[in-house]
Amino acid sequence: MKDFWIACGYHLLDHNASGELVVTDEFLKAYFARPELMPPDDACKVERRLHQELLSDPRRAVAAADVAAIADTDARENWQFVLAFRDLLLGQPTLEAAYLALVRSPSVNLPPLFLNQLVHVIVRNALHGCEDPYVLRAAELFFRPQRIVPHEHSLLLGDEEVIGGPSPTPVLSLISMLGAATSAGVDVLSEENADSYWHRSDRFDLALDFTGGTRGPAALAEAMRCWICHLLGVDVAIEPLTALRNAKLTWYVGLDAEATGIGDRLWHGETLDDRTMARVLTLFRVIVADAALLVDAVEREPVYLILAMTSDQLVRMKPQNLLTGLPIKHLEAAT
Repeated sequence: MKDFWIACGYHLLDHNASGELVVTDEFLKAYFARPELMPPDDACKVERRLHQELLSDPRRAVAAADVAAIADTDARENWQFVLAFRDLLLGQPTLEAAYLALVRSPSVNLPPLFLNQLVHVIVRNALHGCEDPYVLRAAELFFRPQRIVPHEHSLLLGDEEVIGGPSPTPVLSLISMLGAATSAGVDVLSEENADSYWHRSDRFDLALDFTGGTRGPAALAEAMRCWICHLLGVDVAIEPLTALRNAKLTWYVGLDAEATGIGDRLWHGETLDDRTMARVLTLFRVIVADAALLVDAVEREPVYLILAMTSDQLVRMKPQNLLTGLPIKHLEAAT
């Protein structure tokens, strides 16, 4: 079986009987080995002692007073965040359960960095056994911001960190925390170079053709199907659409903040200008296999997904919206 995304820490984790991820000491230690948490030469004794104790026993209880006693303000904040993240993982039976608890909570008090890293390893689990590089490359949207690169008559998705832009995003993978560099070269994924994905998957340096009718939107549809099935246990079919014509927008899910705003305006009957509509990258139709799972308001109407880009051509997908926004009865009870 071909492997991918080695840097996410998947191989540091255990699995329960249902195939969900169970946290290990090795996985936690990878966080405590982050450069941000390595005490510098002038670090106070409290910080040095805390770091050594957690490297030895990553599940050790840490009192708030211990963190408050750290002299450096930035170091103190870093420890507060990483310990909150650790406690979230330790407080649930699996990483999947921790993620669902986090996204269903009224507020998320962790930086996006931690949320993206958690998504990274969970979607790695959801796609275990997948041998389609197009699906894996599309799934990178779940945890890494992308930038649209227009090329002739095509829309290419390139990793924001790799191709750069006005505000490059922070490095997100565990391997990059340890100081590894990424390549600046970007190729477009094709049949000719698809096999190279397996040895370069942690470099995120392959662009994806996301033009309507190409394999890109279809690959993202398959990744989303696997994500929903893995985390919610709901069987769905998802198909990309090239246009939303004469459709009753009974229920829609914005896959990002921009798309949610556009969907809200369409739902309220507004007519959108061409510039706004041009920010819609693709639409998807979702069919839930068991119609009895749907809330009564939806009846048998399709559910639509909207993916859009910002005015500066950035795509920040929110995979949690797929879990909290679908009109599933047991989801409404959970939220």
